Amino acid sequence: MKSLLILSGKGGTGKTSLAGAFAVLADGKVLADCDVDAANLHLLLAPHLVEEGTYQGSKLAVKDADACTRCGRCLDVCRFHAVSREYEIDAHLCEGCGACVTACPVDAIRLVPQDSGRWFTAESRWGPLASAELLPGEEASGKLVSLVKEKAAQLAEAAGAERLLIDGSPGIGCPVIASASGVDAVVLVTEPTLSGLHDLRRILGVVRHFRIPAYLVINKEDLNPAIAARVEAYAAEESVPMLGRIPYDEKVTAAMVAGRSAVEEKDSPAGDAMRRIFGRLMTQVG
Repeated sequence: MKSLLILSGKGGTGKTSLAGAFAVLADGKVLADCDVDAANLHLLLAPHLVEEGTYQGSKLAVKDADACTRCGRCLDVCRFHAVSREYEIDAHLCEGCGACVTACPVDAIRLVPQDSGRWFTAESRWGPLASAELLPGEEASGKLVSLVKEKAAQLAEAAGAERLLIDGSPGIGCPVIASASGVDAVVLVTEPTLSGLHDLRRILGVVRHFRIPAYLVINKEDLNPAIAARVEAYAAEESVPMLGRIPYDEKVTAAMVAGRSAVEEKDSPAGDAMRRIFGRLMTQVG
């Protein structure tokens, strides 16, 4: 099974719009939304929930008040100031590092797994979908991304799918690294702005570190043709194949509001560009 990941160095570049277009156009695929902090691919797919579960990615130190001798060792070792002078543990400050557990001479503290999010599998109008949402303030999003990919692999095996299309997280952090693990190719989406060019350099560095073939798409390219030319020149310097440019098109927004991809709209310049981009991608990576 081939896996394709769509990434952007920043949010709002059109990454999910392109992922939704690919979901419409590709055959024999399973879909995964690995943007667990703000999953939104489902908004274009009208999915019906099949299964969901709890994700426990963090731990919280909990004290046994009867066993505590108030020796103060936990207060001494906690770097996050989660232990008060009354030797109570503040759940909002505790990072679950376990230093207090190790330091306690009477084993009065233990780490308890906490609910950090939810994972989902669904059937959508364009194929099976795996996704998740991280609860506000929770960490370990990279682990949740790995869980989403695991669920997607199970869906692919059950469906006999040939392709896995992954809508990744923006930026260059842990969710992106977890999303990129083991994929066959990455499509990078950027916009014609100086910040877009800066973030493209960062995300390309991450992809190159893992030796993953990368391809480039410039979205809303006609908003600043001069910067778009600079982005394309940079891609040529770095030997990153250009799949194409997508023009600004108000029909993209109209389609999103209606829960559709731009490639489902009639006479949409952006939708037509996405179709051509998908065709070039399939020619190059299959």
